[in-house]
Amino acid sequence: MNMNFKRKLPIPMETKEMYPLTVEMADNVEKRVAELKAVFSGKSDKLVMIIGPCSADHEDSVIDYITRLIPVQEQVKDKLIIVPRVYTNKPRTTGDGYKGLVHQPDPNGEPDLFKGIITTRELHMRVVKETGFAGADEMLYPENYKYLDDLLGYVAVGARSVEDQQHRLTASAIESPVGMKNPTGGDLSVMMNGIMAAQHQHDFIYRGWEGHSYGNPYAHAILRGYVDTWGVAHPNYHYETLLYLAKLYAQSGLENPGVVIDCNHSNSGKDPFEQPRILKEVLHSARCNPEIGRLVKGFMVESYIVDGKQSVGGGVYGQSITDACLGWEKSERLIYETAELL
Repeated sequence: MNMNFKRKLPIPMETKEMYPLTVEMADNVEKRVAELKAVFSGKSDKLVMIIGPCSADHEDSVIDYITRLIPVQEQVKDKLIIVPRVYTNKPRTTGDGYKGLVHQPDPNGEPDLFKGIITTRELHMRVVKETGFAGADEMLYPENYKYLDDLLGYVAVGARSVEDQQHRLTASAIESPVGMKNPTGGDLSVMMNGIMAAQHQHDFIYRGWEGHSYGNPYAHAILRGYVDTWGVAHPNYHYETLLYLAKLYAQSGLENPGVVIDCNHSNSGKDPFEQPRILKEVLHSARCNPEIGRLVKGFMVESYIVDGKQSVGGGVYGQSITDACLGWEKSERLIYETAELL
């Protein structure tokens, strides 16, 4: 192969032995996952708010941000379940750019996958231990999921990955709720096929093993907008699209119909300041139509300490180095306003 095999990396079991969870941490993750399952199964009428930085770029500012969510969660706990975004893997459309903490534990340094694996696990452990939350992460590399499977409350399969067979089969083996995004081209049937695959049982190869998965009944849709043939972004959170998605679910026979609305990406045209308006419009659609109300389970919001974004090495504490985010004050206000509307 045209590559240099630099070193053998530790397997997930070895990494977990080096960085084990305490009983208290494991119980906390189990509790958080159970709360989310109750939402996606319809047993709870709370909504899920998956909120946080576009990418978990610096451990100190990420923990600072998530710590600020603790008193907010306490205030809205009867209506909202907050799940912090701790996205340590970042898909890149062209392959260029910052690929996340797992590739570059120091965004200004050279790639170091060994250190990245350790740093990623340590960050998720700090989230559970210090804040009581269980984070959400994107499953960009299915074989890496085992490094974090005992720590995550929620898993997302991205728009570029949802049609990939290994992502779908791995999702079928995950215990926690898994959101499957519509692809970048917008074809909802691709997303629905991904959910179908994730909810079924499969035999497949995973990390050198022949395995059998039992299906994930909590796999569900994420609408994130799409880009057309001409490169123009289009939203897909509107009333008509939600009704159409409800129809697709009714025809599919899938368990636990549900959708999470990604308020950024192509839904907002990557304008983070549009996210509050989008969220409130979806809540209005849910109030107008009970069918939509039953379908909508939550929202994704890209949010950090400081509004906007900067280049890598920009030096602004708590500002995104990937997609632009909504700043803390606006995000805190949005969470409270969402709870008031429910």
